[in-house]
Amino acid sequence: MNECCDWTKNDPLMLAYHDNRWCQPCHDDTELFAMLCLEGQQAGLSWSTIIHKEAAIRNAFDGFDISIVARYNEQKIETLLRNPEIIRSRAKIRAAVRNAKAVQQIVSSGEFKSFDDYVWHFTEGKQIVHHLKKLSEMPAKDELSETVSKDLKKREFSFVGPVICYSFLQGVGVIDDHLDGCPCKAEG
Repeated sequence: MNECCDWTKNDPLMLAYHDNRWCQPCHDDTELFAMLCLEGQQAGLSWSTIIHKEAAIRNAFDGFDISIVARYNEQKIETLLRNPEIIRSRAKIRAAVRNAKAVQQIVSSGEFKSFDDYVWHFTEGKQIVHHLKKLSEMPAKDELSETVSKDLKKREFSFVGPVICYSFLQGVGVIDDHLDGCPCKAEG
């Protein structure tokens, strides 16, 4: 196992995430929204915790269907708070609802035709491929994640600080931070 995979800690779910999803360009609005929510759920926790609860979280949040999550009411939030299979944080659950409404606003405003267009407009549709030699070179945030965070907050998203945004951008492939030499590394 090379250093790039060291963060998977020989965990099959983490390894599958690393090899098949992390830093792979995503252009599906539902999956982009799901990853933003999952990254928000991760705040203060390990990504391993989220990966191990991911199936239950996706199920509890109706597959992160944006139109459904945007309509969650207090009764649904209370139901989610009683679900032992997910991260039971009122603030994080409310953030998912708020963010679903914000995604809808981005699309309905006509400024962007999709959440995908919005997410990828920050890099003009291009993937940023970093050439890192060691995990210690990987930043927790950068100028791009600061810009994305600021814009999301302006649009009333929550749980979208620059560190969460950096992880989100990696998770949906806007940024490729696989180490040089990793077989999952993008060309470029």
